[in-house]
Amino acid sequence: MSTAIAEHSVNVEDRLSPWWVRALVIIFIVGGAVLVAMTVLGYKHAPPIPAKVVAADGSTLFTRADIEAGQGVFLRYGLMDNGSIWGHGAYLGIDYSAEALHQMGLDTANTLAGTQYGKSFSDLDKTQQAAVQGQTAQLLKTNRYDAAADTLTLTEPETEAWKHQLGYWKEYFKDSGNNGGLMPDWITDPKDLSHFTAFVTWAAWASVADRPGQNYSYTMNFPYDPTVGNVAPSDATLWSALSLVVFLLGLGVALLASGRFEYLGWISAGKIEPRVTPGVATDGQRALVKFFVIVAAVWLFQTLVGGVTAHFRIEPNGFYGIPLERWFPSNLMRTWHLQSAIMWIATSYVAAALFLGSTLRSKVPAALAIWAHLLFAAFLIVIVGSLLGEWAGMLQWFGNWWFWLGNQGWEYLELGRLWQYILVVGLLVWFGVLWWLARPREVASVEARPIVRMFMLAALSIPIFYIPALFYGPHTNFTVVDTWRFWIIHLWVEGFFEFFATTVVAIVFYQLGLTRATTALRVIYLDAILFFLGGLVGTGHHWYFNGHSSFNMAASALVSVLEVVPLTLLTLDAWGFIKTARGGDPHTPRAEIARKHKWTLFFLVSVGFWNFLGAGVFGFLINLPIVSYYETGTQLTPNHGHASLMGVFGMLAIALMVFVLRQTATDKDWPRLEKWIKVTFWGANIGLMMMVVFSLFPSGVRQIWDVMQNGYWHARSEAFIHTTPALVIEWLRFPGDMVFIVFGSIPLTIASVKAWLGVRRQGQAVRG
Repeated sequence: MSTAIAEHSVNVEDRLSPWWVRALVIIFIVGGAVLVAMTVLGYKHAPPIPAKVVAADGSTLFTRADIEAGQGVFLRYGLMDNGSIWGHGAYLGIDYSAEALHQMGLDTANTLAGTQYGKSFSDLDKTQQAAVQGQTAQLLKTNRYDAAADTLTLTEPETEAWKHQLGYWKEYFKDSGNNGGLMPDWITDPKDLSHFTAFVTWAAWASVADRPGQNYSYTMNFPYDPTVGNVAPSDATLWSALSLVVFLLGLGVALLASGRFEYLGWISAGKIEPRVTPGVATDGQRALVKFFVIVAAVWLFQTLVGGVTAHFRIEPNGFYGIPLERWFPSNLMRTWHLQSAIMWIATSYVAAALFLGSTLRSKVPAALAIWAHLLFAAFLIVIVGSLLGEWAGMLQWFGNWWFWLGNQGWEYLELGRLWQYILVVGLLVWFGVLWWLARPREVASVEARPIVRMFMLAALSIPIFYIPALFYGPHTNFTVVDTWRFWIIHLWVEGFFEFFATTVVAIVFYQLGLTRATTALRVIYLDAILFFLGGLVGTGHHWYFNGHSSFNMAASALVSVLEVVPLTLLTLDAWGFIKTARGGDPHTPRAEIARKHKWTLFFLVSVGFWNFLGAGVFGFLINLPIVSYYETGTQLTPNHGHASLMGVFGMLAIALMVFVLRQTATDKDWPRLEKWIKVTFWGANIGLMMMVVFSLFPSGVRQIWDVMQNGYWHARSEAFIHTTPALVIEWLRFPGDMVFIVFGSIPLTIASVKAWLGVRRQGQAVRG
């Protein structure tokens, strides 16, 4: 009787409240509704593209078709992976909108100076310069767009400035040393140059002309350039201050809840038997190991092209004296760097999910091997085909088919539209295989079925929430495209991939016997609630200065700071993770399997560390509107990006890879793999930390200081990047890159090949 009472009390204690699900659903619906509202308002408030732009005498200068064609030129030549528009894009070259705006300001000031004083602006005394600068700002800030006639009128000084732009951009694209490593004479066609000039002139106008009824521009006065009247709007300061209040309140509530409910951690106390045995695998499970050869090889490729990309900031017209930009220009290298990162991480998640799904059944279906071979071939075709297509697209080999077969040109979504459709179909097929393999009713353990339901829901969200990447074309308004683009970059990656990753880790811990089913499920709910609480509406913090209104800034600033809260709470579990990874009591099965999966657990510890530092600290640093106003597009962005994408999603991808390799390797084979994985762990983490501490962070701080001192255009110029202090910091990136490549990605590639050869020998021994 006493035993029954004790078991009943444990069950009552472990029973989850229905409010976990209710809270998650409420937050998802409310947050999703606000996000959709901000997206709809993005369409409404996007800077207008006038049907025609005319001079003061009524003559047409350029048309909407010219602007849209110019955006196509910007994309077709891969310029978003060289420079940026409104701070969004790459950081090798200039911000095209900021440079166009500054040049318009200089030319307008020169015209006014010549008219009033008969001199150039630089020959005026300080009093005269201040007067002309004030007139220039007033002229450019005045919005002369007639919505009824759908016509934008430029004044005579603005028209003269526009005429000078064509020659300026023709010269800019000639020399690789002047533009961050583009191929020499990258754009020479007069028609393309004319269209491109129309596009960047429109982008510059939208960034300076006051939005109707407001005292700031369509881009909230971004970029910062006081010479044309662009200074930080008061909204940015107000919502930054109020968001700090929300952050402190949210953090206080979360810490209070963590102290009140001690069971909110990952690791469960007490005796729990492991549910998997390392070294025991079926043909289908062994067939999944070859995916990780792709993972390691593509990661190695990514690190190599990443090193080349970084070096273009030092030598844009030569790679240690080799004119590499003639065949592999900087924008191609950066495109490959981004796309290969997404591909190897996603491939690891896909393969690991199938492997985990197979461990949940009492018997692994023999057909898993066939599906593994088919999916492997599909992923290989998409990876290689899309990377080669991006190269051919930039070289203009596809003609009018560039958007479909080659390089779309949108940062992070460069792969051609056809490849995107194939990717979506492939992910849906992957989900179908995963559902066939581990649908809840097929799971051997009844208590694990609620976790598996969340796992399946998270897996389905991956293909579903990638679909917004198909919602635009090459000529869609830049603001609208940027809105959907960050549905992918932020919502898909930082939201639903986080959700999926949490469920995967929960299943790993459950199968290893480190956590109970109810504990794992509770953490899934908690993390999902916290991620979506700040992450859904928080998507809008990428839209502060790309054509959205002040409503977006207010809503996303107040809510997105809550994204840091769950990342801060990771520190509460850190010591428990480390103790578990060390093995604990050596006389228990749980400790034995923890030791066998030591490096899986250590990589998960590093995920928590980089989540806190990269996503939490560095993300919070650049998230406040007033900081983002000066920072967007500086080196503090890739500082956050490297620490977050590689530190969190990359380390998790490696953790899952190591888990599968350990599960499929025999105890005899494992020591030969473990030594390489140990080197990878320390090499990847130390190398990444060296990149951040020695180069990316100090480079970003110095650059944001220059923005505040001299204007955004100056801090993004080649002249600033090639000052001696900046070059010294750029060279300090080299040691971290070398440690990361030599002691990080190369050892893992060796381990993956050895593991694949090992499982092939196992399979031959079983069959033979």
